[in-house]
Amino acid sequence: MSAPPKLPRRPYLLRAMHEWVSDSGGTPHVIVDAGLPGVQVPRAYVKDGKIVLNVSTSATQRLALGNEWLEFDARFAGVVHHVKVPIGAVLGIYARESGEGMVFSGEESGPEPPAKPPAPDEPTKRPQLKVVK
Repeated sequence: MSAPPKLPRRPYLLRAMHEWVSDSGGTPHVIVDAGLPGVQVPRAYVKDGKIVLNVSTSATQRLALGNEWLEFDARFAGVVHHVKVPIGAVLGIYARESGEGMVFSGEESGPEPPAKPPAPDEPTKRPQLKVVK
């Protein structure tokens, strides 16, 4: 029996956080690394290589939070722009009102491996307690 394919967690966490922020009455914003290949955002709003985007349903049209892309149309200074961002370029999502949210790590990795037990030739030290007066 083969192992199931390893799917990235980021798109699922992004959708879940978007839903949680929205259901909580907040305004979901994403932080995007605008310097990565494939990022299509209005460059005039990029600062220090990053852009913050309001991804609430009221600020966007045709919002699609897919497994590979975040895509929508939105107005910037009254002009409609099509925004298309690879999911890997999304650095985090948060609620504008509270700042609560999630930052994504640079690499999609699986669960941490279990701690390595000490080698047989390494003596294990027993914990010691001291009385403090």
